[in-house]
Amino acid sequence: MSGRRLSRKAHCAVAALLVAGVAACSSPDTPAPAEETVSAPSAPAPAPASPFWVDPDSSAARQVRAWTAQGRTEDANTLRKIADRPVANWPAGDDPVPDVRRVTAEAAKEGRTVVLVAYNIPHRDCGQHSAGGAPDGNAYRAWLDSFAQAIGNASATVVLEPDAVPHIVDGCTPPEHHDERTQLLAQAVERLKRQPRTKVYIDAGNPAWIDDPGKLVGPLTRSGIARADGFSLNVSNFQRNDVVKAYGAQLSGLLGGAHYLVDTSRNGAGPLPGARADAWCNPTGRALGTPPTDRTGDPLLDAYLWIKRPGDSDGECRGGPTAGTWWPDYALGLARRSS
Repeated sequence: MSGRRLSRKAHCAVAALLVAGVAACSSPDTPAPAEETVSAPSAPAPAPASPFWVDPDSSAARQVRAWTAQGRTEDANTLRKIADRPVANWPAGDDPVPDVRRVTAEAAKEGRTVVLVAYNIPHRDCGQHSAGGAPDGNAYRAWLDSFAQAIGNASATVVLEPDAVPHIVDGCTPPEHHDERTQLLAQAVERLKRQPRTKVYIDAGNPAWIDDPGKLVGPLTRSGIARADGFSLNVSNFQRNDVVKAYGAQLSGLLGGAHYLVDTSRNGAGPLPGARADAWCNPTGRALGTPPTDRTGDPLLDAYLWIKRPGDSDGECRGGPTAGTWWPDYALGLARRSS
C-alpha cells in the first residue's frame, strides 16, 4: 500500500543475541534480510493473552513446516514468533466468501475472534503498489455484502479499507472520487454492523503520514465513524507505540472519544531512520512489535493487532516480490530482531 509516505526519526533495530551478546544496527542500504547472520533463539517468547484466532495454515505456519522438514530447525523455531500468533486475514479477489467462511468457521470452533481486512475500495492505492479494487461502486457494495454475509454470527473484528480515508486527505485520490468513497465506507460500516458479533474500525493512516489528525475528522465522520466501533492506526507501518498512542488519543478526542486499534506487526524497531519517501516499503532492519492482545492498559485502545501480515511484501521495492506476496526471508529478519 502506498500510504506510508514519510517516517519520523527512529532508532535502528537492535538484535539481542543470546549467545554473542552483540548489538548490530542496520542502515537504510543494508542488503535484503536473507543475508543477515543474526542468530535466532531456540523458541519465541510467550505472547500476551489474546482472544484472537491463530491460523494453523498461514503462510508462516506452512513455512515453519517446510523448514522443519528441510532440517532448518533454528529458522523454523524463530519463525514461530509469527506462525504461533494471530494475524489478520485479507480476503482477495472478486469473491471473498471462501476465505471469510474458512477463517470464521475455524475461529468459531475455538471460541476465538477472527481479524479480517476489507480491502477492495474502487481506485485503491491510487494506482500504485496495491492498485486494484472493485471496478465501481455497485461492484464494491456487492463484494462487501458477500463479505458481511460470510461472517454470519461469528466473532469478527474488521479493519475497513486501509489507506482509503488518508488518501482523501493527502490528495492522492482525485477529488471527483471523494464523495463516492465516503459514501461507500459509510455503507460498508452500516452493512457490517448488521452482523451481530462484528466490530468495525475505519482506517485512519498513521502519524507520520497525516501529521494533523484534525484533517481526518471530516472524512471519517462522513465515512460513518459514529456507527463504527472506532478507527485503526499504523496499518502496514512502523511508527512506535508511544507515538501512535499519543496520536490516537488526540484523534479520539476530536471524534468524541472514539476507540481505536494499533497495528504492531512490524513496529518493534520503529520506522526507518530519515525521511525517505519509500520508508514504508519493505524497510530493512525492522522487527516484530507487541504481540496481538486486547490487554492494552488504555481504555481507548481496544487492541494491539498484527493487521499487516508480517512477512508479506509491501511491493516490488528493496528486492521484494509483488505486494501481498509472502517473503520468507523478510519474515525471518523481522522475527530474528524481535525479543
